[in-house]
Amino acid sequence: MKKFNSFLLLFLIAVFSFNCGQKNTATQKNTKIPVKIEKIQLGKIVKSVNYNGDITAEVEVRVFSKVPDRIEKFFVEEGDYVAQGDPIAKINAPTIKNGLQQAEASLLAVKAQEQNLKVEFERAERLYQENAMSKQQYDGVKTQYEAIKAQLQQTEAAVNTAKTHYKDTVVEAPIAGIIGIRFYEAGDMANMVQPLVTVVQMNKVKIRFDATEEDLGKLALGQTAAITVKSYPDTTFAGKVIKISPVLDPLTRMAEVEVIIDNPEKKLKPGMFARVNVITGVLNDVIVVPRYATIENTTLQRIEGKDHVVKNYYVFVAKDSVAERRKLGVKYVNHVNIAVDSGVVVDENIVIEGVNNLRDQSAIVIVQEGGDL
Repeated sequence: MKKFNSFLLLFLIAVFSFNCGQKNTATQKNTKIPVKIEKIQLGKIVKSVNYNGDITAEVEVRVFSKVPDRIEKFFVEEGDYVAQGDPIAKINAPTIKNGLQQAEASLLAVKAQEQNLKVEFERAERLYQENAMSKQQYDGVKTQYEAIKAQLQQTEAAVNTAKTHYKDTVVEAPIAGIIGIRFYEAGDMANMVQPLVTVVQMNKVKIRFDATEEDLGKLALGQTAAITVKSYPDTTFAGKVIKISPVLDPLTRMAEVEVIIDNPEKKLKPGMFARVNVITGVLNDVIVVPRYATIENTTLQRIEGKDHVVKNYYVFVAKDSVAERRKLGVKYVNHVNIAVDSGVVVDENIVIEGVNNLRDQSAIVIVQEGGDL
């Protein structure tokens, strides 16, 4: 009797569990996942390569002091505009100043001697022509006069050299531009290794970045570039590729690329970190699928004896209240869209919201139908 009761209890439990399972399965089958869809249309995709780089001035000149002595005064601050030839700093160089004064004093003395000998030579010349002076005496006066003239030229050259050295105590701007960095303060000792300041021209700025060997085939001189910086997140600056290195670095297998940007408002400043998006081409009349509507799946596949990382893209197509999972044939991918050459066709509806809740053949209910892609 006890065995019979136990068997009956087990049978009832099994029947109850089976009925509950059927109800749960039926509930799951009847559950429709809400999704938003959009219709696929032809469009265009801009092909590009993306790199990061630092902004530099188009022209940047480091200004050194030729006189290694104490800085007496600065005439400029960082950010000041200077014209070519404007004074930047004054170097206190008493030795050079004293040397100039001595050279000028020597010049005065030599000039006085030259004037005296000139008078004497002119007198000797008259006497010699009148046969009142021997040729030997005349030649002696002439030699003295020519020697003092040579000494005068030498002394004048020494004065000019001393003036040049003294002029070097005032450091001037070699070009017009803006004072970028000032490395010293008044009272510091200037040396010939470190510059006093940098002078930059910022009407145009440059960005240099290293492009991979793979991307070099896509890059060309004259291509346009879009530049963004953190300081102006809502602004895109237009640039142009002006230089591509003809050789690759043997260690990194990369080549330097240079982009120039007009900067009339001086918003872009040397030292800023920038993102560069170089436009390499445009695909017109292609099926365009937004990346946010796809599921990306990365796998490791062995192809021709080598392991390769392969990234596959999938979408869900809304068809007869069911979501069909489709694998996309990818023609090109950027950070926003995918150009597709197989997997979906024009006018099909793909799920753009609710994708993560779906499985192949999931029942769906369309809660919103968007416009064309």
